[in-house]
Amino acid sequence: LARQIVPLAQEVVAEVNKMSLAEQKALLEEKWPSALEALEERPEEREEERKLPPLPNVEKYGRVITRFAPNPDCVLHLGSARAIVLSHEYARMYKGLFYLRFEDTDPRTKAARLEFYDAILEDLEWLGCRPDKVFIQSDRLPIYYEHAERLLEAGKAYVCTCPRERFRELVMACRPCPCRSLGPEEHLERWEMMLDGTYGEGEAVVRIKTDLTHPNPAVRDWPALRIIDPEKHPHPRPEVREKGYRVWPLYNFACGIDDHLMGITHIIRGKEHLVNEMRQRYMYAHLGWRYPEAIHYGRLKIAGAVLSKSKIVAGVEKGLYTGWDDVRLATLRALRRRGITAEAIRRLMIDIGPKAADITISWENLYAINRKIIDPVANRYFFVWEPVELLVLDCPGPFTARLPLHPDEPERGHRELKVPCDGGRARLLISGSDAAEAREGELMRLIGLFNIEILSWEEEGRCLKARFHSEEYEVARERKARLIHWLPAEDNIRVVVLRPEGTVEGLGEPGLAGERVGALVQLVRYGFGRIDEVKPGFVRICYAHK
Repeated sequence: LARQIVPLAQEVVAEVNKMSLAEQKALLEEKWPSALEALEERPEEREEERKLPPLPNVEKYGRVITRFAPNPDCVLHLGSARAIVLSHEYARMYKGLFYLRFEDTDPRTKAARLEFYDAILEDLEWLGCRPDKVFIQSDRLPIYYEHAERLLEAGKAYVCTCPRERFRELVMACRPCPCRSLGPEEHLERWEMMLDGTYGEGEAVVRIKTDLTHPNPAVRDWPALRIIDPEKHPHPRPEVREKGYRVWPLYNFACGIDDHLMGITHIIRGKEHLVNEMRQRYMYAHLGWRYPEAIHYGRLKIAGAVLSKSKIVAGVEKGLYTGWDDVRLATLRALRRRGITAEAIRRLMIDIGPKAADITISWENLYAINRKIIDPVANRYFFVWEPVELLVLDCPGPFTARLPLHPDEPERGHRELKVPCDGGRARLLISGSDAAEAREGELMRLIGLFNIEILSWEEEGRCLKARFHSEEYEVARERKARLIHWLPAEDNIRVVVLRPEGTVEGLGEPGLAGERVGALVQLVRYGFGRIDEVKPGFVRICYAHK
């Protein structure tokens, strides 16, 4: 068998080498477009998948434990994915544990919503980052109270009743407020008054003692717990609301306590939390605890993406967006709807890694990875947008074009498009952009069908006239003819493509309606997308990328 194959292969190679680069490219575009895409990948896309750098001081701990700690006030977006993927990947890398902790202890300014607890869990499940344990901070208020009392008794914290502006004046001058020097007994009494309602909202706050000469004023005697009126700002969870909690921990107190008690060994978060680490280290020292390893990565910007949770929520509530999966958003739900895979997001975040430097990425960074993942699974179909009639004269038909569902997998099957001829005339449809670029005398190749010579454009009838030229692809290759997609004039289905920048309508092959909702497809010469809705004679597709 080898003796037969080798001469044949040599003959094929010699034949290909006779062709120019342009001819080779045209042949690939006609027969094996996915192979052409592979050749045209940028060098960085051909690199092997990057691996994460090792975590520091792993040997100090019996088991690596990481966490992702969102406020359930919105669904997750692409910006959230970095902390999620890095934390989950490191836990798996060291055969450790990955925790999810809902930080929902601010019912006044960052109020959680019930729908987002489950939504975040669903997003993590889709991303492939299922947590080993789930914690909810609003269930843990007795734990925070216990540690607040412990710090008050030890004289490491105090209840401050100074007006906010007065305290700010003193702390900026590196001076203590009058409350700081009072004894633990006085502060424990004040603490009870915070709990029983004697103090109202804004009248008292528990502060952690730090160095009043610290160069960063934000670190000096930072606030740990405050009063929030449960009538004005009820918690969304009924089981928490019925307990009538009035005193709620602020971020640094609850987060710091939990990281220790949950055994978190490595905290992976943005460098905007560097000041929070400074604050929390004082509390850890007061309690005799060792601070976890902290890896702070740089800011990640994604060109053109709305990553503000407040803007996303406001946009959905005002009707600016159709929902959390609106294709204009960068939420995980919107990306999933468009056909961006969880694996592509994971690979991108691993490629970026935990670098300390700020980084800006473009959407194409994500699309390049996703394209390699979905190209092998996406069936191919023709979609004609802004359709224009193509009248082919002297057509010897009828013709039946037999086109593969996937050029690399003929076993997957074919689709057939029939082109009838009436009196030597064949009517087809092509995209308006292709018609606009056509020039008299130009030779064009209708992919998988035949070659035509352009005659004229009739503006009044919106019709491009052409003459049948030949059927063989080799003719088009020799003439370096432009290859365009097409549709028969009849029996097509209506197709709507939802894109972030707007909606595009046109016609598509009937076979598109046979795809299931959620299937990934490639619209030839247009781009990849995900089937969003299928009805008789109609398909809606969410556009992913080229």
